[in-house]
This record gives sequence, C-alpha cells and structure tokens, in this order.
Amino acid sequence: MAHGKLRVSVLGAGSWGTALAALLTRNGAPTTLWGRNRHALEEMQGAHRNLRYLPALELPPTLAYETDLAIAVAHADMVVIVVPSHAFAALLEKLTPLLPAHCSVAWATKGFEPGTGRFLHELVAERLPGRPAAVVTGPSFAREVVAGLPTAVTVQAADLAFAQTLADLLHSDTFRAYTGNDMLGAELGGAMKNVLAVATGVADGMQLGLNARAGLITRGMNEMLQLGVALGARPETLMGLSGLGDLVLTCTGDLSRNRRLGLALGRGITLDEAVRDIGQVVESVVTADEVGRLAEKHDLDLPIAYGVRSVLHGEITPVEALRALMAREQKPEYSGPLFPPR
Repeated sequence: MAHGKLRVSVLGAGSWGTALAALLTRNGAPTTLWGRNRHALEEMQGAHRNLRYLPALELPPTLAYETDLAIAVAHADMVVIVVPSHAFAALLEKLTPLLPAHCSVAWATKGFEPGTGRFLHELVAERLPGRPAAVVTGPSFAREVVAGLPTAVTVQAADLAFAQTLADLLHSDTFRAYTGNDMLGAELGGAMKNVLAVATGVADGMQLGLNARAGLITRGMNEMLQLGVALGARPETLMGLSGLGDLVLTCTGDLSRNRRLGLALGRGITLDEAVRDIGQVVESVVTADEVGRLAEKHDLDLPIAYGVRSVLHGEITPVEALRALMAREQKPEYSGPLFPPR
C-alpha cells in the first residue's frame, strides 16, 4: 500500500472508531486507538476485542491503545476523529495545541454542532485552518466492517489529493473508498439520514407495512435533496453513498441505533426508555433540532423531518405525527424542477 507507513491515531473507541482502527491496522497503517476509559482500553488490549460494542469480533493484535490524548497524537501523521457530534467541538479544542504541525485531520462523525447547526467541516476549518481535512461517511455498520463484510464509503475533502491519500489507507479487498470534494453534501446526508431513520422505524414499530416504509424513504430523500440544494450541496453527492446509500441502510437495517429508536417509539416505549435500552449515543435526538433550524432558515416544508422533531420533543405522539402526514393536502409529487438549471 502506497501510504501504509503513515501513522494514524483514531480518536474515539466506540463501535465505529474501533472498526476504523481495526481496518487501518489490517491495511498496514501503524494505528493507535484513543479512548477516555482506561479500563475499557486495557480490556480491549488484553482480549483483542471491544467487549462492550463488538464482543464477537477479534481485533488485530498490532493495534495500539492509548488513553492520554497528547501521547496518542504526538507522532501521528493523521488523526481520525470518531466521537459523537456533541463531543466533537470539545475534542477539537483539546487537539488544537497538541497536533504536530504536519498532521492532517479526518473525521467519521455524523451530525452538526448542537445549538448552532454548524457543519463539522466548518468547526475544523475554524480550529485547524490550513490543515488537510476530510470526512469519511457512507453506509457502514461497524460490526460488518470489523467482520470483513463488503462495504463502500466516500471520502470527501476540499483537497482531492488528500481525499485520495485517506481513501488509499482505507481501501481493501472488502472495503471500497470513493473520493469527492463536496464536504457539505456528504455531511448533510450523513446527519439527516439519522432523522429520517427514526420516521421509518416508527412506521415499522407501528406495523404499517413495507409500502409505508418505502414511501417514507422516498419522500425523506426528497426532503434531504430540498435542504441540500438550498444549502449548496451537489445533488449527485446526496444521491450517492453519503446520502441515498446511508439513508437506505439506516432506514432498513436493525443495527441502526436511530432506526431502533424509531421502532421503540412506534411500539409505545418512551424516549428515555428507548435511549437507555440502546445504550449508545443516538444522534437523531440532537440532529432533528438542527435539521429543523436549517430548514426553517431556508423556508422549506419538510414534514417528515419536522414530524420526527416534534415526536422526539414529546409534542405529539407517533400516531398523531402519522395522522398529520396523511392529512396533508393532495399535490403533485414535484411542483417544479428540484435541481434548477445551472
């Protein structure tokens, strides 16, 4: 591998961080996995397994582990941030004085900065200006990546050469990494699909059938495209792995935390109970607010996204949300071109 000697530090030892660290190690990149929980990392090092998140899957014996952030990044050529979106800004602040001058930064976090709705690439550009930066996103359940099952993602960066460098590090016989330079579109797709997955999960939890699921996915995709076009994303990005691909996976795969949240709500379980049972961060709970703010800012009518937000806030029940969707006035599927001529 051309870039196999690059030293990589993966920051975040949850399921997805563990999966990416294992993939990079197997591909020949000297990789360190950083996490806050010393006991958990020591357990992972001894068992070669992430017993909390991926207990059945063996990790490569050469993967290194570190709980001290300064030590973890001191000799890194690249860091890959894989923490929940609500912790992203705080970690960036800690990283800023620690990163070596030559170190590039990537992230596989999906979501926005809570409270501001800013995209994560905007935070990186503000905190770490001038450094090569990229987002890794797409339909990728961690368990399947660690198990070596076929997966395809996209790496998006303003600098296509850097996107290619990172894609080369990730690419293997079972893991395809495509490249592009639409970071905004890629991040919007990765964040918004979590909100839409709650809607399809609710419908499935209420046993509304496969027709309802397909309708929600399709109309949800329309909402994603509307918001993307308003924000300046490329439609082809949203119709690719980071948008449509991730949307289909998250809306139909029961490994998705956001779909499982919707399933629980559709079965009458409370939000607090559902989140507690899932036992991991469920990004849609925060992301729904930010999607709503962005849509309102651009005066967009996104009934599925707005409905999910109202359900998560306890303002309406899932049954009431469905009734509101079905009561909307009949209209053409498209009132005009979704993508105005350039």
